[in-house]
Amino acid sequence: MKVWLLLGLLLVHEALGEVTGQQPPKNKRPKEPGENRIKPTNKKVKPKIPKIKDRDAADVTPKAQSIMIHMMDKGRFQKPAATLSLTAGQTLELRCKGNKIEWSYPTYLDTFKDSRLSVKQNERYGQLTLVNSTAADTGEFSCWAQLCHGYVCGRDETKTGSTYIFFTEKGELFVPSPSYFDVVYLNPDKQAVVPCRVTVPSAKVTLHREFPAKEIPANGTDIVYDVKRGFVYLQPHSDHQGVVYCKAEAGGKSQISVKYQLLYVEVPRGPPSTTILASSNKVRSGDDISVLCTVLGEPDVEVEFRWIYPGQKDERPVTIQDTWRLIHRGRGHTTRISQSIMTIEDFETTDVGYYICTAQNLQGETTVATTVEFS
Repeated sequence: MKVWLLLGLLLVHEALGEVTGQQPPKNKRPKEPGENRIKPTNKKVKPKIPKIKDRDAADVTPKAQSIMIHMMDKGRFQKPAATLSLTAGQTLELRCKGNKIEWSYPTYLDTFKDSRLSVKQNERYGQLTLVNSTAADTGEFSCWAQLCHGYVCGRDETKTGSTYIFFTEKGELFVPSPSYFDVVYLNPDKQAVVPCRVTVPSAKVTLHREFPAKEIPANGTDIVYDVKRGFVYLQPHSDHQGVVYCKAEAGGKSQISVKYQLLYVEVPRGPPSTTILASSNKVRSGDDISVLCTVLGEPDVEVEFRWIYPGQKDERPVTIQDTWRLIHRGRGHTTRISQSIMTIEDFETTDVGYYICTAQNLQGETTVATTVEFS
């Protein structure tokens, strides 16, 4: 009886231990820290972006840096802004850091080999100086460092500097032009510019047709105004041809520009379209002969000619004359005729053979030939 009672008490004790969450026996494996405690979560984690120093150096493009400095009065200097406005008569001095500096400046100064301009290369910088400045000097001034590999040098695009300078002068709202009348060619394949540039950046500039007299609106889609270039025809066509001029207003004053003749041209771009023609392909001994090489092209595209002829190796005396002229083919279409004519006097045996003409422009060259022999 006592034995059964003792066993019953032991069973009741174990049951109560399970219900009340008693600790497991000491010989059971203990849990690892954090075990069975992982909970699902929707928290967003930002991806780590590697620092620049950890990236491949080849993917980092060198940043361009301005190397230009504008020398002011009293020894002061500053990096010039994209545009500057100076008073005509002032001395301009620009410096660009580097031991091999190249410069670009308004073509007006180059065309006339102006003695007011000087460019020097010092040990550590290039120096451009312009004295007695005028309104005509208005334009872009830029510099760049030369990057050389052996004897081959090129422009270092990471070390450049530029600024557009307006030289204001009393009575000159427009940048003066060397002529009173200029020609602008309108080609359907490229933009055309009526170069009405001003010396006062805030000036109001309008474009006008002479006949019939009216203002031509710069609507921003067909024609736009760029203070550094003038009126830009984005897509020229034959309706734009005629005589135009510009009008500028600033500070209560107004001024009229020179006139511009707009001519429409429609000649395909490419190597010269060339023909060759001899005055006669059969010549008697002692006669004179001429061979004509002709190119039809765009009005503003220059052509150069080269000749090969039978008497060349014997230094046979010949006369070569190059000329060009513009012809109007109706409806405002204009073509440039470039010609080279070779003349041989007192035809003889050494002159018999092939006459070869090569015409060249910026797009390429074309070679044509004809033969001349005894009759």
